[in-house]
Amino acid sequence: MQRKNNLLISRAPQKRSTRGRSRNGMAMIMAIAVIVIIATIMALSLTMTSQTTKRTNDLYLYEQAILISKSATEYALLRIADDGPCTHSTTNLLDYTQDGIYNVQTRIKYIYDNATNPCSAAQTYTTVTTPEQNGSILMDITVTVPDNINVSSEPIRYFRRTIQKL
Repeated sequence: MQRKNNLLISRAPQKRSTRGRSRNGMAMIMAIAVIVIIATIMALSLTMTSQTTKRTNDLYLYEQAILISKSATEYALLRIADDGPCTHSTTNLLDYTQDGIYNVQTRIKYIYDNATNPCSAAQTYTTVTTPEQNGSILMDITVTVPDNINVSSEPIRYFRRTIQKL
């Protein structure tokens, strides 16, 4: 059997089939589609990351406001025990700013019976008849983050109302 060597024989160039060209075009379209899909996923993940960061920051500030309100309650009770009842008016010296971020406002109303009420009418919330309720205090504590401080993406305000015994 004779072996024919066609390697050295030159032939006229043949037309490429349209099938091969179509494959190259389809590969380009698929590559562009994959790039668009990956870019969309990356944009969504970047957006979700920034929103998560804002929510985490707002949640931290809100939890801090809760803790500061509890601290303000204890501070107000300490000041009342130190200075005596009815020495602080309803708009009093117990308002302060915490860490330059939080504004803390404390409003105090006293609860006494008619016989032992040392407070003025503006300082008294109500009068009671039982000795168990005599000498109580109603405190409204508001902790806010002002809008002019750009630390949160939404306004933060926490309100706490407590009744404490003196």
